[in-house]
Amino acid sequence: MNKKEIHTTPQSGGAKLNSNVPFSSKTFTLRVLFLLLFSVVIVPFLPLLITWRWDWWEAWIYAGIWILGFAGSRALAARRHPDLLAERARFMQHENVKAWDRVLSTLVGLGSGVIPMVAGLDARFGSSFTFSLPVKMVSLAGILAGFAWASYALIENRFFSGVVRIQTDRGHQVVSSGPYRWVRHPGYAGGLVSFWATPFFLDSIWAFLPVAFVTIALVIRTHLEDKTLQNELDGYRDYVKQVHYRLLPGVW
Repeated sequence: MNKKEIHTTPQSGGAKLNSNVPFSSKTFTLRVLFLLLFSVVIVPFLPLLITWRWDWWEAWIYAGIWILGFAGSRALAARRHPDLLAERARFMQHENVKAWDRVLSTLVGLGSGVIPMVAGLDARFGSSFTFSLPVKMVSLAGILAGFAWASYALIENRFFSGVVRIQTDRGHQVVSSGPYRWVRHPGYAGGLVSFWATPFFLDSIWAFLPVAFVTIALVIRTHLEDKTLQNELDGYRDYVKQVHYRLLPGVW
């Protein structure tokens, strides 16, 4: 769930937008396809693959939410913004990515995969601790809500890139619609909700460690990204005056 947010609206003037960039072999390289397969198929099944416990119903539900949520959100986003998936697939090819984000985006991506891995290792070698069913149901609701909120941000934002960059080649503008009416980085906020709910649902105390790591990395990334947008994206400072909070209303 490590999703970069750059806020835009459809262009009303200025540079011409190409909203129908075709997919090509240069867009989806073997490296991109491998990363996609690993992150979308292998990672969500890590708890099951590590434990070999095929009756672990929570792990099955977790994997299903991850895979279906990814596929559904991308399908809806591509339907509304045909060039968005191509932009995200080329995240390793862009030259104007902020140097600090090359590090932070990697840390967030790796950290989000370590969470289910640690949960699987914990179940196989460590704790026999289990949370109560009511706690699991609340955490499941949190996972679903987090995925839904992040997906809403992805679908609403045509420039929801995988890296922090000012997309002057795509007519970058500010957006304040959808979830961006309440927080400036709803994709990150949704991801954090899902991350924190996961250890409860998968009965893993140790999984809170990578969750805390990803949280720190995402907070730093949010701060630096927001600073970049204020300094380099026209209209973003006015947007900041309207929407005061980055991730959590009333807090930050």
